[in-house]
Amino acid sequence: MSVYVYAITSSDCHPRLDDLRGVGEEAPGLRTVTEGSLQAIVSDAPQNLRAKRRDLSAHHDVQQRLLSEHAVLPMRFGLIAADDEAVRAALGENAEPYAERLAALADRAEFNLKAAEDEDVLLRQVIERSDRVRRLSETTRGGGGTYEERLALGELISAEVRVRQDEVTADVIEALRPYTVDESRGGATSEHFLNVSFLVDRDRSKEFTAAVEKLGEQYAPDIELRLRGPLSPYSFV
Repeated sequence: MSVYVYAITSSDCHPRLDDLRGVGEEAPGLRTVTEGSLQAIVSDAPQNLRAKRRDLSAHHDVQQRLLSEHAVLPMRFGLIAADDEAVRAALGENAEPYAERLAALADRAEFNLKAAEDEDVLLRQVIERSDRVRRLSETTRGGGGTYEERLALGELISAEVRVRQDEVTADVIEALRPYTVDESRGGATSEHFLNVSFLVDRDRSKEFTAAVEKLGEQYAPDIELRLRGPLSPYSFV
């Protein structure tokens, strides 16, 4: 029977699984499949798996339980193997890199930090710091100036915004590095110019969050920092 795989961890870990249920309408019980020094946390796979809220929640709950107790390699939602033997084969074939990753993640968690900036405040700062932008802004105010001047103004503002946000991103990451083990930068979004995940030692989580709060106070109210975590270390698997 096919099996649904939630995570991989060391075989000397003994996760508490009795009170957790797996994905699927029948909510199957969880079990482990062991090969050497590794084990996978699995359940019987449901037929016609869909990304329903119930199943996403079950997947998340299992991983959060494991993350709270052990170093784990969390699997993405929807990973299904043909059977237990296929899982054992994968564990055996990848034993060395899996063990190395587990060692790197031991007693560590991921925190994701995003930053958003008020557009009006940002535009005002760009105009204040650039004489050329300020002159073009005055020239084109109220629909004045030529098409070329208006185009040049838009390009200059975009370039200055990127410079400003790159500076903030570099300063934030540099300020937090003393409290972290590793970092993984994500792409900017329409709402957030900064999107970075940090790998943090669990015993330094409070120091890290305190440092983020301090940065938030430093940049407020123009820039809002949004921190999530501790999370499963997807960005570092």
